[in-house]
Amino acid sequence: MSVELNYLDTGGDGVPLVVIHGLFGSADNWRSHVKAWEATRRVITVDLRNHGRSPHVEGMGYDAMAEDVTRLLDRLEVPRAHLLGHSMGGKVVISLARLAPERVASLIVGDIAPVAYGHDHDTVFAGLRRLEEGKPANRREADDLLGEHVKERAVRLFLATNLERGEEGGLRLRLGLDEIQEDYETIMGPTAGEGAFSGPTLVLRGANSHYVTDEMLPALREVLPEAEVVTLEAGHWLHAEQPEAFRDAVDRFLVRR
Repeated sequence: MSVELNYLDTGGDGVPLVVIHGLFGSADNWRSHVKAWEATRRVITVDLRNHGRSPHVEGMGYDAMAEDVTRLLDRLEVPRAHLLGHSMGGKVVISLARLAPERVASLIVGDIAPVAYGHDHDTVFAGLRRLEEGKPANRREADDLLGEHVKERAVRLFLATNLERGEEGGLRLRLGLDEIQEDYETIMGPTAGEGAFSGPTLVLRGANSHYVTDEMLPALREVLPEAEVVTLEAGHWLHAEQPEAFRDAVDRFLVRR
């Protein structure tokens, strides 16, 4: 069953750019990029199920998440869109492109391939669980709790974007953490759909990331045969580490569409 997703829409004419975050992210993470893009195009940023301000429900399958986004496009009366997804969001947009290619004007994939990955978030789950049980009163306490398991400050700052003020005054997570962790194997698995998406595609990968290695490119091109692969001097969070280079690559790709 599809979920009615939370979204932000800048409005405007033309084919919109739909932006989809990765695991533990939200539409809020893309505000600076949206400010730049909204001057020239309509931008719609989405909170996937169990993330941001969208509902918490069981199931993190890519077919279901792609259906959520398709139903949102229906609600907004958007027949076709440029789709941009980072990490898990990249797998969502690849899945949507395979399942409903007629809805996709072009595809932009941020540092992910349509393949299965191994476990990579054990410390993150441990840190988020520590946050839940610790019930921090402020962000300094939250950072200390996260720091017991997550040593990288940049990762802690990213995870802390999921905190909101609770009714009793402390900070709480707005993630559907139980639902995400229960279906983590599916999240780390391959994309949904069969066959290839033959439309215009840009894949942006980080030079310092292991998510789209040269060894993965043959499998990627089986699913995305028209993919233009651009490597940025960044890690996995390339849109945050190299925002201007990321945005320039996206703009150069979209201006040709």
